[in-house]
Amino acid sequence: MKEEIKSTLKSMDTEEFIDLAFYRPIGYLWAKLFERLHITPNAVSVASIFLGVAAGVLFYFDDLAYTIPGILLLIWANSFDSADGQLARMTGQYSRLGRVLDGVCGDIWFITIYAAICFRLTPEFGIWIWLMAAVAGYFHSMQASMADYYRNFHLYFLKGKKGSELEDSSILVARNKEITWKSDPVEKFFMFFYVPYTQKQEQRTPAMQKFRITLRNVYGDREMPQWLREHFRTLSKPLMKYTNILSFNTRVIVLFVSLLIDMPWIYFVFELTVLNGLLLYMRITHERICKETEQLVLNKENKA
Repeated sequence: MKEEIKSTLKSMDTEEFIDLAFYRPIGYLWAKLFERLHITPNAVSVASIFLGVAAGVLFYFDDLAYTIPGILLLIWANSFDSADGQLARMTGQYSRLGRVLDGVCGDIWFITIYAAICFRLTPEFGIWIWLMAAVAGYFHSMQASMADYYRNFHLYFLKGKKGSELEDSSILVARNKEITWKSDPVEKFFMFFYVPYTQKQEQRTPAMQKFRITLRNVYGDREMPQWLREHFRTLSKPLMKYTNILSFNTRVIVLFVSLLIDMPWIYFVFELTVLNGLLLYMRITHERICKETEQLVLNKENKA
């Protein structure tokens, strides 16, 4: 991969083959175009929402003449979703609002897709397809949230505080109290959703949170020692491929196949079984890694 494209990525540790071979090169070309046109990353994110919603609407129809354009639109939407982050890194236009908006994009795509599939299958399955979709949607949200959280914790050790988007809910709560609906209604609106989103990530990772407290107590504002960064990165890196499976590419491949063979309910089953099983494995493994590494830090600190 060309060095200029690599410079727009978060890290090679957290990338997967399909993104590196397809979405990142295309996203880079979009980002270069948007940079010349002075289009902001947030504007690109909003554009991706419209593309993803349009794809979802087309998935309602039981006809390949609609399904195939819907697939192409969702691929286009994801290329924009790649481009907005690459554009932000190219131009230095980082913001918490941009990070939240980037996450909201995928949620809106899939809400539309789920609803379209349910309307499509209601004559055959009745209310049961809606119940299945509701449960699958809940776990989809959890899967995407935790995948994002594990990636950012990995980046925290790989690149330090500046290279990660790892948040602390207590800081977010304090920031939310500082702003008002009158002073900054846009940020206030997004913080309304982002604060509980971050709090749930922390609630689901008790060993990680205990480890973070230990790191703050031992190192304070200082950078972590290199041995610790390398140690945790070595243990965490094998899990990064699973975070990618839980995110987009693998799930949409299953979605596309299920739509093409006119059995879209298979996607919900895949999400409830395979992806949930993978999430459970990741949570157990990651919590164990955090406990073991925290104990290692404490042992070294006691010996010092």
